[in-house]
Amino acid sequence: MTQQQATNEPGTAEAKRGPRILLVDDDAEIIEAMRYALQSRGYDVVIARDGNQGLVMAEREDPDLVILDMMMPKRSGFLVLERLRRTRKVPTKIIMVTANEGNRHKAYAEMLGVDDYIRKPFAMDRLLASVERLLPLSS
Repeated sequence: MTQQQATNEPGTAEAKRGPRILLVDDDAEIIEAMRYALQSRGYDVVIARDGNQGLVMAEREDPDLVILDMMMPKRSGFLVLERLRRTRKVPTKIIMVTANEGNRHKAYAEMLGVDDYIRKPFAMDRLLASVERLLPLSS
């Protein structure tokens, strides 16, 4: 069973899960670390491994928040962000994570409407604080 299948299984527990977060990143170690941290806080996590899969999952899973890597195979995080901003009637909260140091990339992401921009490597507490600010569990 893939990790994606494991986090998407229907059942009676589904109603008890917290807000849904879509992780879109091609780095398995980063995905696993974020998934563990977010699930331990009560969030329901689904995973996509590239930009194209991220768009499919965003449509199918209707996440409350997307954590999106900038540099990925098949479709970059910028192209995913642009598409989500154009096609979603209710804007999804989006956090972009990147190892890119350039300020032009950050400015472009902000122009496209990203809710937060986090540079890798980052402390998991930094990511969790951003997630909790954008998607409080109490709501």
